[in-house]
Amino acid sequence: MRQDAALADLVARASAYLSAEPPGDGAPTANPRGDHDLDGTDGAVVPERPHRRAAVLVPVMPRAEGPHVLFTVRAAHLRDHSGQIAFPGGKIDAGDPSPADAALREAREEVGLPAEAIRVLGYLDPYLSATGFLVLPVLGLVDPEADLSLNPDEVAATFEVPLSHLLDPAQRRIESAIWRGRRRRYYAITYGAFRIWGVTAGIVNNLQERLFP
Repeated sequence: MRQDAALADLVARASAYLSAEPPGDGAPTANPRGDHDLDGTDGAVVPERPHRRAAVLVPVMPRAEGPHVLFTVRAAHLRDHSGQIAFPGGKIDAGDPSPADAALREAREEVGLPAEAIRVLGYLDPYLSATGFLVLPVLGLVDPEADLSLNPDEVAATFEVPLSHLLDPAQRRIESAIWRGRRRRYYAITYGAFRIWGVTAGIVNNLQERLFP
């Protein structure tokens, strides 16, 4: 698929299948997805409320060879999830008008992307982490002329993965590990030397589910 056709298809699917507003308590998508989905009905452990609210930007970068998605490598000195691969994002502050605004603010703070360079395409399903963060992912189309400026206090590096690779279910696998005394399952995706796993890979899985229902 040519680059412009692939991008047009993405925008059309986002318009058809994603919500322009975050899901409310009664919305069909309000029941959060999470790695607990993979544990089955018998073994699933769902973090108790209240959940800590966060938002992330899933940044789509138009490239000549097709749309790519930008990921960050978290700085090694961070207390939580140091060195892991993530999307730009963080906690929703009281002053953020919406989860999308929080995701855009965090993208500016972490990688220097201005809000005016990002076209919000819609919300994915909320994703509940094993540590109790309720993450609202926001799909955004980034101006290809926008420059990145990394905040070394939060981000060690960035890299891009072709959207076609991420949307291919064959590229995702389910792994498991012992965490807090019990076996937990999670999605994982490999791209070159990079291993995307946990919440980030779970959000990618939901992206594929929502755009190709």
